[in-house]
Amino acid sequence: AQAADVASASSFRAFEILHLHLDLRADFGPPGPGPGSRGLSGTAVLDLRCLVPEGASELRLDSHPCLEVTAAAALRPGAAAEAEPVACHARPFSHYGQALCVTFPRPCRANERFQLRLTYRVGEGPGVCWLTPEQTAGKKKPFVYTQGQAVLNRAFFPCFDTPAVKYKYSALVEVPDGFTAVMSASTWEKRGPNKFFFQMHQPVPSYLIALAIGDLVSAEVGPRYDLLFMPPSFPFGGMENPCLTFVTPCLLAGDRSLADVIIHEISHSWFGNLVTNANWGEFWLNEGFTMYAQRRISTILFGAAYTCLEAATGRALLRRHMDVSGEENPLNKLRVKIEPGIDPDDTYNETPYEKGFCFVSYLAHLVGDQDQFDNFLKAYVDEFKFQSILAEDFLEFYLEYFPELKKRGVESIPGFEFDRWLNTPGWPPYLPDLSPGDSLMKPAEELAELWMSTELDMQAIEAVAISTWKTYQLIYFLDKLLQKSPLPPGNVKKLGELYPKISNARNAELQLRWGQIVLKNDHQEDFWKVKEFLQSQGKQKYTLPLYHAMVSGSEVAQTLAKDTFASTASQLHNNVVNYVQQILEPKGS
Repeated sequence: AQAADVASASSFRAFEILHLHLDLRADFGPPGPGPGSRGLSGTAVLDLRCLVPEGASELRLDSHPCLEVTAAAALRPGAAAEAEPVACHARPFSHYGQALCVTFPRPCRANERFQLRLTYRVGEGPGVCWLTPEQTAGKKKPFVYTQGQAVLNRAFFPCFDTPAVKYKYSALVEVPDGFTAVMSASTWEKRGPNKFFFQMHQPVPSYLIALAIGDLVSAEVGPRYDLLFMPPSFPFGGMENPCLTFVTPCLLAGDRSLADVIIHEISHSWFGNLVTNANWGEFWLNEGFTMYAQRRISTILFGAAYTCLEAATGRALLRRHMDVSGEENPLNKLRVKIEPGIDPDDTYNETPYEKGFCFVSYLAHLVGDQDQFDNFLKAYVDEFKFQSILAEDFLEFYLEYFPELKKRGVESIPGFEFDRWLNTPGWPPYLPDLSPGDSLMKPAEELAELWMSTELDMQAIEAVAISTWKTYQLIYFLDKLLQKSPLPPGNVKKLGELYPKISNARNAELQLRWGQIVLKNDHQEDFWKVKEFLQSQGKQKYTLPLYHAMVSGSEVAQTLAKDTFASTASQLHNNVVNYVQQILEPKGS
């Protein structure tokens, strides 16, 4: 698995990292560079082994301009335990990071083990997110968290910031009075009044090391799977940080209707965290398998009809993404070619999730027996656990596990070639059968049809009892209306009046779709709900589609976009701010 990773500036093939220890202090001062300003400061100690047969005199780590290294020292075993200072300097790499070059006074020999101690500080930057008290749910104390995926942890600590290599870590974190620190670690203990010690006993890639510090309260709600509910500005539904998933408070819908996200993040424990994509061009290996596992679990918990309905909403998202981006867009391949200098985060879209799900479903369809395929997935995880892999590694294992499929030459069936799946952009060649969801989808489709006519048949409409519908049925209904929008004049106003459960929803998935319908139909009396929703949370998946809809809407909608952004920019994640700015002022305009 000598996979290249153009998104890393580090010499991760020349040195093996065996362990990382962070010793950090958090200061919640004002933003900015001055003394007493907010930041994390301390040391990172990397346990390294030289892999170069002829030895090496330079080590490159991923770093970032926001990360200020003030001292570097090497500790070699056997030598007098004196740490020898080593020279280090920054070298440009890309707009999302730089290289930290460490030069050894005498070269490291092949297989030699040594420790590198870096003293550093990080203040304002993309990897460490500082929130003011008003950006938290409690509004009393500030909060800080890190978000590593995809290439942001180089702005948290100097590292090999690539999913290609894994290592164990420990950390000692000092916090101010009244604050709690948590990390993505297998064990933690309090040391004294203000210090927390963490250890991760399994090797993980850099992007899965995560820290959060704030006014945190914990509650036991079941067997040990820890969730951290993040402040509303957290840009993702969930982040599968091992042993401590970070999730959006939007999931607390009050009716357990958004539990799919939790199932998804639990599924990442195997797909993504245990077996990892070796570079970000293979992101489908993390997400396609996780979607497949999520829907397998959901089928057992909630039944096939519900799961097919949820998968249909996922398929609709993929359809919408491909309509907007163009099917032939190179991002719509499973294996994305990330060019040097391109931030992997900028390639993020629905394809690795939903097209990846279709490919895994196709491979299950070739096997033709669910139990056999489930057993194969267990064998796959067992084979590659704690490793980082490419599509070839997985597909070779698949064909070896099912020799009769290999004999049949399933990798080159015309139209469904594995190579075509991976390297041709566009709609998936195979779509799993979602007909078990018809019992839930048909009524939603029929109701949507009724709302599309110029003369509304109110008797037929009122005969449909949507009060008994599950959230995903309502979502599916709204997706159908959105596809057909704009509706005849006056219909959206009537719809909102008849279904306050939808137009006044507190469920984020419904709020998103109602907002999109309101904007696409220029239903201005509900524009305030769009603004209120965008002020209440900062999840990327909700924020960007609504800005796209505002910008392509009426002049009033475009003004709403500018006003909303002006009032919310300070509480959004750095990446989300950049994406919204690109929507508001496209490059080259």
